[in-house]
Amino acid sequence: MKRWIALGVILLCCLLVVFYETSASDRRFFLPEPLGGVKIVVDAGHGGIDGGASSGEVIEKDVTLAIAKKVERQLKRMGAEVVMTRTTDEDVLAEHAPSEEFATLRERKKQDIFLRANLVKSNEPDIFITIHANAIPEEKWRGAQVFYHKDGHANSELLAKSVQSSIKETLQNTDREALAIKQIYLLKKTEVPSVLVETGFLSNNEERKLLSDEDYQEKMANAIVEGIENYVNLEFE
Repeated sequence: MKRWIALGVILLCCLLVVFYETSASDRRFFLPEPLGGVKIVVDAGHGGIDGGASSGEVIEKDVTLAIAKKVERQLKRMGAEVVMTRTTDEDVLAEHAPSEEFATLRERKKQDIFLRANLVKSNEPDIFITIHANAIPEEKWRGAQVFYHKDGHANSELLAKSVQSSIKETLQNTDREALAIKQIYLLKKTEVPSVLVETGFLSNNEERKLLSDEDYQEKMANAIVEGIENYVNLEFE
C-alpha cells in the first residue's frame, strides 16, 4: 500500500511540474476559457473604395483590418465566438452582398453601414466593437479613444471605460477617457453593448508609424481584448 501511495505522490508531483512549466497560452488547455460562451461581432471600419482616413500611403481601412484580425485571433484563443463583418480589403457589401450595385459612392457607403448594423442584429452577439483610426488637419493631436452612444445599450459605457482603461494601462501613450457621442449610426442602432475604438491619429507622425507597425497593432489588439475580458468579468460578478 505504501508503495502505491508513494507512486501516486510521485505522479502528482510530475503533473504539477508539467503544469507550471507549461506556457501561459498552453495552460488554457487545463483552465476554463475566460471568454467561453461570449459572442462578439468585430467590425473593421471602412473597406473597398471607402478607405476612410489616410496620411501618405497609410490608409485607415488597412490599419483597421489588421488590428481587427488580431483582435479576432486573440478573442478566439480565449474561447469567444467571433463574427467578423469583413475579412478582406473590400467593404462589407462586397463580402456579404456581392451582387448589389449602387448608382453613387455615397449610396454604397450608406448601404454598407446598414448591412453592418443588420449583421450585428442577425448574429445577436453579447458585444459589438467597431475599430477605426482618426485623422484631422492638425498634426499635434494623438491618442486612442473609445466611444459609446449616449442613448445606446446601458452597458456600453461600462464596456467603453473598460477598453479605454486597458488601452491606457497597456500602451501608456494616451490620457484620453471614454466618451459618449450621439452621431454614430452603428452604435445607435445596435441593441447590445457597443463601442467604437479610435486606435489613434494617422495625422500624427509618431502615431501613424505606430499604427503601421505589426507589433504595435498586436499590442493594441491585446489591450482591446483585455478590456473586453475585464468588462465580461465585471458584468458577471
